[in-house]
Formats: sequence, C-alpha cells, structure tokens
Amino acid sequence: MNDLLFMQEALKEAYKAYIKGEVPVGAVIVKDDKVIAKAHNLRETLKDPTSHAEIIAIRKATDVINDWRLTGCTLYVTIEPCPMCAGAILQSRIDRLVVGSKDEKGGACGSRIDLMKHNLFNHNVDVTFGILENECSDIMKNFFKTLRRK
Repeated sequence: MNDLLFMQEALKEAYKAYIKGEVPVGAVIVKDDKVIAKAHNLRETLKDPTSHAEIIAIRKATDVINDWRLTGCTLYVTIEPCPMCAGAILQSRIDRLVVGSKDEKGGACGSRIDLMKHNLFNHNVDVTFGILENECSDIMKNFFKTLRRK
C-alpha cells in the first residue's frame, strides 16, 4: 500500500483549502492504486455546509466510476471525518479510511464517537490512523492560530 504517497496528495489538497481561507482538510480517493478523486474543503467558497473535502471527493469518485458504490476504494483524509462525512463514507461503501490526524472534538471515526464500527450498520470500514499525523495536525493548528490573530 502507498499510504504515505496518497496522504501526501491529500495534504496538497489541504494546502489548497488553506490558501483559500478554508479549513485545511484534504481528501483523496484511490481505487486499484490510482487516484480517482481529489478534493478540499469549500464550505466558505460555496456557502454550503456540506462542502467538506470528503463529500466532494465522494461525489467526484462516483462520477468517475459511474456508480454510487465505492467498494474497493480507499479514502485518504487529513483530519478525522465528522459525523456527516462518516455517514457518507458508510453509505458509499468505501472499504478503507486512512486518517492523518484525529479530531478529538468532532471526529466520528474513533475519537469522539465511532460510526465506522457501529453494529447497527450493514457496512463497516477499516480505519487506519496516523499517516503523516504531525503534518496533518500542524496545518490545522497553523490555520487556526493565524485565524485568531486576525
């Protein structure tokens, strides 16, 4: 697996968000060792609370493969997904989720709550944490530190 390589691609997306003044989260979806979708947060730009990196990447990936089921896919995301995104990950049938850094305040994949392993759902997602954890955490910390100075 090329977890490091694909998380670097997700970090590039996070930097795009950072430059736009968006919360710097990046996401990449991979199938058969090929990137099929990339995205970053666009909530402020689009004035849309659902425009999280994960949701946008899922929409792009379903367009690429022409199916709502993303079985056989891995989602790389710089920060642990929120409950909305965790739900979308489950609904899209993504097999594996690779997370850079945990979100202790709002993460829904193991930190605050864990929707990925909940027995009530018909799909479970294999979750890996800590790939480029410091880099993924640092971009968030720097973004909010800069925001507080304004």
